[in-house]
Amino acid sequence: MKSKDFTNNLKGMSVEELNDELVAAKKELFNLRFQNATNQLDNTSRIKEVRRNIARIQTVLNETVSAAEA
Repeated sequence: MKSKDFTNNLKGMSVEELNDELVAAKKELFNLRFQNATNQLDNTSRIKEVRRNIARIQTVLNETVSAAEA
């Protein structure tokens, strides 16, 4: 999925959905790191992609929370 599509999709989510998405992404990152450590990971660029997705989710989450407070 393209990053703009992913970001636009995130902006349409509620805070609870964003938190669920963040937890799922962190679990995926843990699993990818574990596979990398045991030499089972074929596509190592997926780690970088998931890390960036986590940052995108956190950014949208912070924007949503700060907009709700203002």
